[in-house]
Amino acid sequence: MTAKELREKYLNFFEERGHKRLPNVSLVPEDDPTTLFISAGMQPLVPYLLGQPHPLGKRLVSLQRCLRTGDIDQVGNVFHNTFFEMLGNWSLGDYWKKESLSWSLEFLTKILGLDQKRLHVTVFKGDETAPKDEESEKIWLSLGIPVERIYFLPKEDNWWEAGATGPGGPDSEIFYDLGKPACGPNCRPGDNCGRFFEMWNNVFMEYNRKLDESYEKLKQKNVDTGMGVERTSVVLQGVDNVFQTDVFVPLIKRIEELSGKSYQEERNQRPMRIIADHLRAAVFVIADDITPSNKDRGYVLRRLIRRAAFQMRRLSIPAIPHKAMDICQKIMETYYGSYPKLNPKFKEALNIQIIISAEINKFEKALSEGIKFLQHQNKLNGKAAFNAFQSYGIPFEVTQEIAAQYNQEIKQEEFEEEFKRHQGVSRAGAKQKFTGGLADQSEVVVKYHTATHLLQAALRKILGNHIHQAGSNITDQRARFDFTHPEKLTERQIKKVEDLVNEKIDQNLAVSQKMLSFKESQEQEALIVPGKTYPEKVSVYEINGFSKEVCGGPHVTRTGEIGKIKIIKEEGIGEGRRRIYLKISKS
Repeated sequence: MTAKELREKYLNFFEERGHKRLPNVSLVPEDDPTTLFISAGMQPLVPYLLGQPHPLGKRLVSLQRCLRTGDIDQVGNVFHNTFFEMLGNWSLGDYWKKESLSWSLEFLTKILGLDQKRLHVTVFKGDETAPKDEESEKIWLSLGIPVERIYFLPKEDNWWEAGATGPGGPDSEIFYDLGKPACGPNCRPGDNCGRFFEMWNNVFMEYNRKLDESYEKLKQKNVDTGMGVERTSVVLQGVDNVFQTDVFVPLIKRIEELSGKSYQEERNQRPMRIIADHLRAAVFVIADDITPSNKDRGYVLRRLIRRAAFQMRRLSIPAIPHKAMDICQKIMETYYGSYPKLNPKFKEALNIQIIISAEINKFEKALSEGIKFLQHQNKLNGKAAFNAFQSYGIPFEVTQEIAAQYNQEIKQEEFEEEFKRHQGVSRAGAKQKFTGGLADQSEVVVKYHTATHLLQAALRKILGNHIHQAGSNITDQRARFDFTHPEKLTERQIKKVEDLVNEKIDQNLAVSQKMLSFKESQEQEALIVPGKTYPEKVSVYEINGFSKEVCGGPHVTRTGEIGKIKIIKEEGIGEGRRRIYLKISKS
């Protein structure tokens, strides 16, 4: 079964059971400063898991593109991917464990044709947070999974949370017995012994983790499930790893052709996997309007492209920038059936290739400068290797090769020690960005969110209706709002916008919300973010005749709750786009 067939079978299965299909949204989270990329299908749903009504109802299903950056260095083994596709279905206060587990088993055995005798499941063992999940055990037994294939495991194995705070709860994971010999006497699902392959995770969200790390019961019980397309394809296609599935085989073959080397040779496998994985991720990130830089998402993208370029160098692929464009072309040919934006015939697709080629050219120049830097060091040690990595993007392996030419040896432990020391500093500086789970719904963030609605309406009143939102980022310290406008705002214009927003705050206008079809929302001239995909039913927030936007919320109930705002900065961020920073002041 191809990955495309898996996607459609899953979505159709749950649509037949009353689930509404969600759009596959951008990798860049909307109004969520706590994370760089969408890393799970449930991430855009946090407000609804916390109790806010969803426009499409209580049963949802989706195919969502995701990207996880925490284990980039592990890419190259048989299962790690940075970019991946996640299938998921949700119950927002509707059905519970019985329906979720029985449908999961039905889909795996009846639709995908897997042998039920090879399925093993894990459930939550219980601790001081929540009791042992005997309910899931009884359901699995009633469905024909024998007791010897049910494993009770602790929180680190069978509990899932949105982040440092937010919704979560015990889960039940489904594993497939690959029939391989166990590499240990106590081999069981979840311990990476090589025999059991994780297929699906059913999370039963009934708890909310607070900032003080205590738990409270959610207003509603939710089901959140996740199934990875790439991982499931491994089992369905009878192969050993994700890089042998139909989404990667065309890419690996193209890399073989360009390098003149065989993937069957073990020494070539890791470089080829990294190239295929990283360039695939880069294509999707750039398609969502991120460009390489030294900060946040742009830095992740830069790192992906440069790691791929270095592996192409290791394979002695000539004309690397040009050949990288060739691989990107193959990626787009593989995916544009599911992602029309990647159609190789479109101008946007060519732009993606050009951006990647340009970044590789920069890396080639940086690499030359970095080699000169290393040649002028008195001693090539771990610190020098880290400085070369940090300043010039030179991978540790390259520094090792240079050191060998001067009969010097760099211990990897020294490099790793410097790297960890730097990570500690970086983590301290980034702590605020990643605190608060997937979506900070604190009172002050809700105020800032509503303030951006007033800001957009004020900009349109003062500057004209060509103004449209082009992005936003909100923390509990400030709001950042990006918008379309061809020129710098004058001080007088900024003052007029600020005064108008504060006037509407002083008027203490009511903020109302209603559910409409997307068509109705546009007939009523509710503002949207151009280029964003919306479901058939949407939530529309209106501020008493002054502002009307399609938005998931949440918001204050009256504008007087916000407090005075102050525009602290206005700047350009590219052709035809501007950015405003505002703070809520106490006076």
